Amino acid sequence: MKLESIFIFVFSLFCISTFSQNKAEEKKSDSIKWQYKPNLTVGVDVLNLGIGFFSDRKLFQGYVSSRINKRVHAVIDLGYDKNVYQKNGYDAKVDGIFAKVGGYYMLSMDSENDLNGFYAGGKLAGSFYNQEYMAIPVKGLNSEGVTIAFDPSTQSSYWIEAMLGARVQVFESNFFIDVNLQPRYLAYTTKQDEIEPMIVPGFGRSSGSFTMGFSWSLAYKF
Repeated sequence: MKLESIFIFVFSLFCISTFSQNKAEEKKSDSIKWQYKPNLTVGVDVLNLGIGFFSDRKLFQGYVSSRINKRVHAVIDLGYDKNVYQKNGYDAKVDGIFAKVGGYYMLSMDSENDLNGFYAGGKLAGSFYNQEYMAIPVKGLNSEGVTIAFDPSTQSSYWIEAMLGARVQVFESNFFIDVNLQPRYLAYTTKQDEIEPMIVPGFGRSSGSFTMGFSWSLAYKF
């Protein structure tokens, strides 16, 4: 799944780069000094929403961003994630909400539309969720493999997330295609009986502290 996401990300960046270059060649550039105006852009991750119809993971997430100056944007993400983990004897399920707060910097911008271009940034994120382990492998008598179950519990996790992506306007409308790759590091998590979480809503399935996320969003600028 990670390889598939990375391929989609690279392909999307290529398409956006080509479309932006063609658009810049069609029009003459104007030197207009940017001035702050109240603005909002709202996006919905349509890729992961669609994947949810064919997988165990049901991920609904969106964002609201606002341009602070010509190159700096503030962004807030909100979402709901429901997933399962069934691997190496583990059988677990979780569901809960998550939020991310951060910003990004436009590394390059289209001369005809400075909302188009490539960007990089980071976010602080947190997730609050319900967790249930139906089976956890442990060693029994004579080193026999057995599993134990735990009652449902409420947990929380927090991570740091980088972001690298691109955005392009859809023709002459207020709609934009926004794609980004999200390396994540799990900084802190609560635990049930000292059990490391195998799955965290918004963070993903991982037995370690690092994972990779991806989003392909359709956004509208108000």
